Amino acid sequence: MRYRQLPGTELNVSVLCLGTMTYGEQNTEREAYAQLDMALDAGINFIDTAEMYPVPPCRETMGDTESIIGRWLQQRSVRDRVIIASKVAGPGRDWLPYIRGGNNHLDRTNIRAAVDDSLRRLQTDTIDLYQLHWPERRTNMFGRLGYQHEDDTEVAPILETLQALDELVTSGKIRHIGVSNETPWGLMQYLALAASHQLPRVVSIQNPYSLLNRTFEIGLAEVSHRERVGLLAYSPLGFGVLSGKYLSGKRPTGARLTRYPDYDRYSNPQAQGATQDYVMLAREHAIDPARMALAFVTDRPFVTSNIIGATTLQQLHDNIDSVQLTLTDELTTAIEAIHQRHPNPSP
Repeated sequence: MRYRQLPGTELNVSVLCLGTMTYGEQNTEREAYAQLDMALDAGINFIDTAEMYPVPPCRETMGDTESIIGRWLQQRSVRDRVIIASKVAGPGRDWLPYIRGGNNHLDRTNIRAAVDDSLRRLQTDTIDLYQLHWPERRTNMFGRLGYQHEDDTEVAPILETLQALDELVTSGKIRHIGVSNETPWGLMQYLALAASHQLPRVVSIQNPYSLLNRTFEIGLAEVSHRERVGLLAYSPLGFGVLSGKYLSGKRPTGARLTRYPDYDRYSNPQAQGATQDYVMLAREHAIDPARMALAFVTDRPFVTSNIIGATTLQQLHDNIDSVQLTLTDELTTAIEAIHQRHPNPSP
């Protein structure tokens, strides 16, 4: 396993991070333990979760993923060997009414409540990286294109959010802070306000990035480089689409898109065409398509860690194995040619 420093921190995180949003839904607790054990044995020391997990989110399972991880940490006595990242949910009036009423602002009251609940479920005294799962303001996220400005008068100011996080850093409940599903403007606001008010600095941004969605390169990659904010890339396989297992209309039993067909961000006709080309390219070079897709993400210069997820141990083993693959110049050039033909079909 390789490791990189989380910018601006003392933490050296594995270049692969274990995503856990299936624990408690697609994966049982026993299966989750087996995945966590395998990842730790392979040198992965970075685990990402969130208060709203598992996905798809619902009232009955909300928080179960953190609870499973907490029990694993206690049973294995490995808290000192892993770096834990979690997230506070933003407002979800229409789809998360059970999380603090769905109107939860990213303010002191809601953030403190969320952190305390996550610490209890995780059975730990501190969260190493605490992230804002999505912006409170209405902006471009979760695949939305075409910015349309809306009134922000009822939105908690970013300064108030940072001040709330500062209290938690000072108290020792969290060590570092990050954002997720953010825009260049949003990230720069956090950085500017932190500098002018001597508040904790955002050290990471968790946004989607894959062969099917390279929109991070438009604006955010420069911010990431110049401001030293590492990308934690999520959905590097596009919900598994880039493995090629869904091509020609296939829906393998138990697979994510078989069980949850509404998660179609990476399944539109344009994405299917791009995926077909990427899969054919990988096979021409005798490389597993998923390994190629993951290796591409891991080796981007602005990526600090690549968040992998799996529902089976074999999938996890194969995903971990991608860290051994180095893409040749010839293969990288061919990938860029496909990208030119199919630019960002799944933003």
